[in-house]
Amino acid sequence: MKCESTQISDPERKRLAMANGTIEHVNITVSSPERTAAMLTHLFGWKIRWQGAAASGGRTIHVGTPNDYIAVYSPKGSDGVPLTHSKGQPLNHIGVTVDDLEGVEQRARALGLVPFNHDTYAPGRRFYLFDYDGIEWEIVCYT
Repeated sequence: MKCESTQISDPERKRLAMANGTIEHVNITVSSPERTAAMLTHLFGWKIRWQGAAASGGRTIHVGTPNDYIAVYSPKGSDGVPLTHSKGQPLNHIGVTVDDLEGVEQRARALGLVPFNHDTYAPGRRFYLFDYDGIEWEIVCYT
């Protein structure tokens, strides 16, 4: 079952951005930008917008849509070993809206990720998963 789209028209998006601001990107530190970017493109159909050396050293990949993206960054000398942190430090989770919740869950399982905490409450259905670095993602479908 697919969820109804909650897409905002371009004129409305521009009006809201001028009035209220929108999130253009989020930058997260991961052990392997390539692995995390591959996960995001596989799960959500996002595209790599840019990749290269980070200004502060290390490597960054911008992956997302034409309007917004996640910057996945790994510091210089990173060895690909997942980083350690307590849940909620420094963030609780990253929420992503999708139209096909079941399809994303199937793709997540195919990557060896384990969806959990499935729930339905206003305004939609959702589940969560931890990525390879222990970052929690909320996948939500609004009805």
